[in-house]
Amino acid sequence: MKPETLVEFVRDIYQSNEQIPLHVPSFDGNEKSYVLNCIDSTFVSSVGQYVNRFERQIADFTGCAGAVATVNGTAALHTALHLAGVERNDLVITQALTFVATANALFHMGAQPIFVDISPLSLGLCPKAVACYLQENAKLTEFGPVHKQTGQRIKAVVPMHTFGHPVELDELVSVCAKWQLTLVEDAAESLGSYYKGHHTGTVGKFGAISFNGNKIITTGGGGMLLCSDEQSALHAKHVTTTAKVPHPYEFYHDEPGFNYRMPNINAALGCAQMECLPQYLAQKRQLAHQYEALFASSDLKFVTEPAYAQSNYWLNAIVCADRQQRDQLLQFTNVAGVMTRPVWQLMHRLPMYQYSLRGELTNAEFFEARLINLPSTPVAEVVND
Repeated sequence: MKPETLVEFVRDIYQSNEQIPLHVPSFDGNEKSYVLNCIDSTFVSSVGQYVNRFERQIADFTGCAGAVATVNGTAALHTALHLAGVERNDLVITQALTFVATANALFHMGAQPIFVDISPLSLGLCPKAVACYLQENAKLTEFGPVHKQTGQRIKAVVPMHTFGHPVELDELVSVCAKWQLTLVEDAAESLGSYYKGHHTGTVGKFGAISFNGNKIITTGGGGMLLCSDEQSALHAKHVTTTAKVPHPYEFYHDEPGFNYRMPNINAALGCAQMECLPQYLAQKRQLAHQYEALFASSDLKFVTEPAYAQSNYWLNAIVCADRQQRDQLLQFTNVAGVMTRPVWQLMHRLPMYQYSLRGELTNAEFFEARLINLPSTPVAEVVND
């Protein structure tokens, strides 16, 4: 496919000759009304009706036992790992192809990542690669799995649902059960994605969602911790509010806590955005179908949802034949005013994680050199039918 064809197609989709970004938020509902109401109430920080309402909306939508709003997705993941029992010097298995926040959440709690390969089916953590790494490098003890080389405890597995495409969760659940590991889902990109009818972030012990400005819905900055049981949700709410024991006026805190609660004014945005989420999901699927049709007979492969899943298609992506084609397409489209971007650099290529433990990364390296993300903002009407 000629780069000009892609640029023309995208401009036709968005009916614009201006700069076309990768993804921007839409504010088509009650956002202004709810935010102004929040300001009038003076409850703009971590206490207010919109925080509780937003948590209920997310819990109802995802089907989790309880949802706890946080200041961002990294905070949600950090809290999830903390509640899952990950401690300083523990090892946690995750994928090398991910946004840096996945690894940073581990770093800031003193844990260390083990980077494992991805599956070409989902672009997320590969269950076979995890099982193979553990078989070769771990042993089960009375304290759980331990790394043979370092003697460190391996505590959890953190898959990330790349671009909203769910990983192979049944297989990961089986590996975690065999090795006595806790499954924590990084569902930052996958609000509205389902694995065999189960919303992402609800299969593992905990899940973490992001509401950054480029996500499918946004609270400006924000995240949500999804919990598999009510007791964990209550504990999560407690620990994210500095672990303060309720009292009319005394300040007593019964454990180390985080100041991670989402402000009410951000939650007001989230409540309005949730009212539009079904519409955004439908528009994104429509856009993905249009891209899929465009690339059907080209030398570029469009990334589609796995057969077992329903993806939110947060960011549409294509796979180029090689790095040279990728770089040429990136250069042409961006100069032409249509924003495209490569996938993240693999985590072990970053200076702070270059010495981290890792397995073979054949698939991750293949896709790192070939993936391109395309403009993915939901549009009310697609004109190229």
